[in-house]
Amino acid sequence: MKHIRQDREQAVPDSSDIMVGSVFRQNLVAEGDAPSLRVTAVTFDDGARNRWHHHSTEQVLVVTHGKGIVANEHETLHVTPGDVVLIQAGERHWHGAEDGESMTHLSILIPGEITIDD
Repeated sequence: MKHIRQDREQAVPDSSDIMVGSVFRQNLVAEGDAPSLRVTAVTFDDGARNRWHHHSTEQVLVVTHGKGIVANEHETLHVTPGDVVLIQAGERHWHGAEDGESMTHLSILIPGEITIDD
């Protein structure tokens, strides 16, 4: 058993190509912990978001803090703590904080590929 605490102070800046704005990431369950599961706390500051993208596997987002948006080509969800969003494999989408707000979610995935669509 391994005990992990989600803690913004443990998060590191994420300046990868998929991110737009100020984004921080804390890997909670990584490859060395569980070969078949990834859990990451992602914090988007003041309107930060990621670009349109899709995954080769399903993704679950669990909002833990703030106000955010999760959108696909047909729907825009305004999310707050306690909201859980299931994104299907191959579904083109983006997620991030509302303007003037921050938002943290847990991203839960099995290993796979991510493709930036824009």
